[in-house]
Amino acid sequence: MLTPMDIHNKEFKRSFRGYNENEVDEFLDKVMEDYELLYKENSDLKDRVNILNDKLQNYTDIEKTLNNTLVVAQKSAEDLKLNAKKEADLIMQQAQQEAEKIMQKANQEVVRIRAELETQRRKLNVFKAKFKALLEGELEAVLSIDDREFFDEEQDEKNDEE
Repeated sequence: MLTPMDIHNKEFKRSFRGYNENEVDEFLDKVMEDYELLYKENSDLKDRVNILNDKLQNYTDIEKTLNNTLVVAQKSAEDLKLNAKKEADLIMQQAQQEAEKIMQKANQEVVRIRAELETQRRKLNVFKAKFKALLEGELEAVLSIDDREFFDEEQDEKNDEE
């Protein structure tokens, strides 16, 4: 690549009918000045492009990091949601099992109470039957007493007392 110094230091050979040396030197000085400006501007633009590329790379890296963070956050949210659903399902299953146990115990208690009630009813019926038989026997004994015998015995007792 040609630099402004290359243009400035360029020497042309002299020839017999050559160009006017002063005009060539003035033109070369003008070309050198313009080229130097363009060269500096190009160099500045390259530096600026490099800075912008660095910034772009930095922003690209940030974007990748943010995307990765977003993916991780989404996965974490999905995992949390899945774990919460599993835990809720487990709690529901345990609650249903506990409810079934409670219902089973309650049903067993109802069966036990009904059996106890039936046993007590039978005992009451037996008691009633025995008591009725006893009362009937006593009533029969009372009714079978001859009034005369009762009064005769009373007379005997009065006589004995006198």
